Amino acid sequence: MSKIKFELEFPIHASPSMLYTYFATPAGLEEWFADKVNSRGKLVSFIWDEVEEKAAVLSHKNDERIKYKWEESDGDETYFEFRIQVDAITKDVSLMVTDFADDDEVEEARMLWENQIDELKHTIGA
Repeated sequence: MSKIKFELEFPIHASPSMLYTYFATPAGLEEWFADKVNSRGKLVSFIWDEVEEKAAVLSHKNDERIKYKWEESDGDETYFEFRIQVDAITKDVSLMVTDFADDDEVEEARMLWENQIDELKHTIGA
């Protein structure tokens, strides 16, 4: 079954550079995304309840975006990405999350991201 790409947008009251550290560093990711995070070069290990999932960093641009690919999805085109957008006029900051899910799991995946980003907002006081 092929995966469906979806994108979510979350307005966040935070500076892009501060926000970026929460997606691109083990310490930042541990505050809201996973119980434990280890990084070795481009390989990142995420641990939840002693279950480890590994992802590779496909690309990144400081204070702007980072794209990960789960090791288990190595044979397909899926990834998940955090992208920070700043409105040129208002300077409002939005977080764009791109991910993939099976057709019957898209809504569940959206809700999971909404909960995770709520946790992030709570963590950073945004």
